[in-house]
Amino acid sequence: MGADRRIRPHGGSSGSDSYRVVVFSVSFYIVTAIAMILVNKAVLNTVDLPLLFLLLQMVIAVIIMRVGHKLGVYHCPKIDRSISRRLIPMVGANVLGLSLNTLCLQYVDASFYQVARSLILPFTLFQNWIFLGQRSSIPVLVCCSIIFSGFLIGTLMDHRVVQSINLGILFGILSSITTSFHAVVIKSSVDAVRGSTLALVYYNNVLSTFAMLPVVFYTGEVGKLLAMVRTAWPAMVRNFRWSSFIFAGMVGFMINIAGFLQIKVTSPVSHMISSAVRGVLQTVLAVAILGESTSLPRNVGIILILLGSCAYTWLKAREARVVLELLDPKTRKMEKP
Repeated sequence: MGADRRIRPHGGSSGSDSYRVVVFSVSFYIVTAIAMILVNKAVLNTVDLPLLFLLLQMVIAVIIMRVGHKLGVYHCPKIDRSISRRLIPMVGANVLGLSLNTLCLQYVDASFYQVARSLILPFTLFQNWIFLGQRSSIPVLVCCSIIFSGFLIGTLMDHRVVQSINLGILFGILSSITTSFHAVVIKSSVDAVRGSTLALVYYNNVLSTFAMLPVVFYTGEVGKLLAMVRTAWPAMVRNFRWSSFIFAGMVGFMINIAGFLQIKVTSPVSHMISSAVRGVLQTVLAVAILGESTSLPRNVGIILILLGSCAYTWLKAREARVVLELLDPKTRKMEKP
C-alpha cells in the first residue's frame, strides 16, 4: 500500500490554528469589502469624478505592488507583450466592469448597491450556456429565479427607486453582465501567466491602468479636474478628500487579497455565507454612517437575493462533493471548513 500523503495535524494546536486562519480570512474579507463600498460611496458623494477616482485606485494598487516587490515581499513579473496580448479580453472586461460598478455606486445608495448588481449569477449561467454549452439543473434555475425575484421586488416595488435612480439600475445590470463575462474569460487568462494568481493581479492592474487613461480623457473628467484646479485651487486643497482617495485605493487593493485568501482557506459555502453577512452589515452601516434610508421592498429584495445565492452555492458544493465521493470516498475527510 502507498503512503497516505494527506496533510495531518502535527500537534493539538494545529486545529485551533486552522480555525484562527479561517476566522481571520473571513473577517478580513467582510471588513475590507464593507469598507470599500462605504468609502467609495462617501467619496463619490462629494466628487463628481467617478472614472478618475477609479483610475487613481488602480495607480495606488500598482504602487503598492511595486513597493512590495522592492521590499522583497513578493515578485512582480516583467510585462511581456505576448502575455499582455493574451490578457486583452480579461483587461477589457475588467475596465468596463469596474467603470460600470463605479458609475452604478455613484447613482444608487450603498444600501441598494447589492440589489442593483444582483444579476451576476443569472448572467454567468446564461453565458456559460451560450458560450460553453453548459446547461443548468432545475434546482439551480430555481435559485436564479429567487435571485431575479429579489431584484424585481427591490427595484420595481420601491417607488423611490423607480422615480429617481433608473440610470443606476441600468449601470448595475450592465455591470452584472460584464462581471459575469469577466468571470468566464479569467479562466483562460490564468493559463497565460502559468497559474500565478499574483502575476495575474499585477498584469491586470498595470494593463487596466493604461487602458483607463483614454477612457478618463474621453469622458472629459481630466478637463473637469483641471477646471476645478484653475478656478478654486485653495478651496480644493482644503476641502478635497485626498486622504479618502488614497485610503479607497488601498482598500481596493486589499479586497483583491481578501477575496483570494478567503476562497483559498475556506469552502465556497463559507465564502457565500460571509458575503451574505457582508450584504446585511453593508446595508445597516450605510443607513447608520451615510444617513441613507431603506424600505421594506429593498429589504425583502436583499433577503431573497442572499437566500438564492446561498442556496445556489450549497447546491454546487453538494454536487462537487458527490463527484469527489464517487471518485474517492476518502475525499470527504479533506473538505475545508
